[in-house]
Amino acid sequence: MIGGAALAASSALEGCFPAYREAKEKLKTLSEGDVKLTRQLVGKNPAERVVLFEGADKLENPAVELKKASGETQKFSADYAPFTDDNSLRHQYQATLTGLKEEETYEYRLLTKGGEGEWLKFKAPSKDKLVALIFPDSQSADYSCWEKVAQKAYKENNDANLYVNMGDLVDNGEDHTQWEAWFRALRGIEEHIPLAPVLGNHECYDNNWEVRLPNAYINYFPTPDNGSENFKRYYYSFDMGPCHFMVLSTEWDETKDFKEGLLEEEQAWLKNDANASQKPWKVVLMHRDVLQYRIHNRPERKEGISDAGSHFMPIFDELNIDIVFTAHLHTYRNRGVIKNMDRAQRGPYYILTGVAGDVRYPNLWIDHALDIKIAPQPETDNFLVMRADAKTVNIKCYKDDGVLIDDVTINK
Repeated sequence: MIGGAALAASSALEGCFPAYREAKEKLKTLSEGDVKLTRQLVGKNPAERVVLFEGADKLENPAVELKKASGETQKFSADYAPFTDDNSLRHQYQATLTGLKEEETYEYRLLTKGGEGEWLKFKAPSKDKLVALIFPDSQSADYSCWEKVAQKAYKENNDANLYVNMGDLVDNGEDHTQWEAWFRALRGIEEHIPLAPVLGNHECYDNNWEVRLPNAYINYFPTPDNGSENFKRYYYSFDMGPCHFMVLSTEWDETKDFKEGLLEEEQAWLKNDANASQKPWKVVLMHRDVLQYRIHNRPERKEGISDAGSHFMPIFDELNIDIVFTAHLHTYRNRGVIKNMDRAQRGPYYILTGVAGDVRYPNLWIDHALDIKIAPQPETDNFLVMRADAKTVNIKCYKDDGVLIDDVTINK
C-alpha cells in the first residue's frame, strides 16, 4: 500500500523551505496512516486545479486550505469520491481550487477533523510561458525505472508547471498494486505540479488480461469536463500558458464492446474545441501513434499510416494543429512536419515520445521513411521537456541519465 506520504514534506523540500520544518513542529498534523496519497490534476484553465487525496479510512470534514503569499487563506471543501476496483476500496477525496492568479506562489494543506496536514507549495503558471514534462508509456513490471526517470526529470526541471503521462501509465489497469507503485514513484512531484493524464490501452485490461472499461483510470483522474454523457473523462482539453492542449482517447476498439461511438464523438468534439481556442499553440496528446511500422520477421506488415492516423491526421491538418505527441510504440521518433500524410514545410509537427518504464521493444521496429530523428538503439528510458512562449516552442528529449537525444524548436 502507498504509505505515509504525501502529507509529510519530502526531505528535499524541508531543506529548501525552513517554514515546512517549523510548521511540522507547531501544527497538530495528520498521522501518516490517515492520508496515503496527495496529488494535483490539471483544471480547465490555469486559474483552477484539482487536489486529490486518499484516506486510509473514511475521513471526517475533509477540506483543503489554500494560503496566498499575503497570508490570506481560503478553505475549499473536498467531496468524497470513493471507488472500488480490484477488490480494493479507495477512500478518495476531491477539491477544486479556483481563483488562482498567474505566477503567484501558494501553499495548501489538507484539513480533517483529525488535524491539519503539512503546508505544500506550488506556483501558478504564467499566461505567457509554460514548462511541461512529458513522459511516454510508464507501464512496468518494476516501477523503479519509472521513478528514476520521473524524479530525474523534475530535479533537472523544477520550474515545470505540469507533467504529462502519454498513456499506458500502468501495465494492468485493474491491478491496484501497480497504481500504488506508479503514484509512489511520483512523491515530491505530484503534490506540487498537476498531472495531465492520457488514457492508454493498458488502462483497459483486467487482471485476466481481458479488455474492460478503464475503471481505475476514470476514477483516479477527474479530468476537465468534456460535455459527454457516455465518455466523460476519456478525453478533455485544458489551457496552460500559451498552449491549448487537446487530450484524445485512442481506445475506441477497447471500449466498443461496452459502449459505442467514442471515435465519432471525439472527432466532432475536437473540431469544436480547437476552433474555440484563441491560444497561440494548439497541442494534441494521444496514446496510439499515427504511423504504422514494418516489423522484423513480419513481411506482411507494410509501412504507412495507422488507424489512429487515418482517423485524425486529416482533422489535424484542417484545424491547423501545431504539435502532436503520441506514444504506444516505446520508441522515440521525431517526424517533423507532416501534412496530407506526407513530408511538408508547414503543418502539424509529430513526435513519438518513447518509453519511461521497463517494457522495451528492442530491434522490433524497422525505421519509417517519415522518421527524421531516432533515439539510440537499444533504447533506455527517456523524457521530454517542452518550453513554450507565444512565438516559440522548444522540445528537448533526454535519456534517463540526462543525456540529450533530440532538440527541436518550432516557431510561429
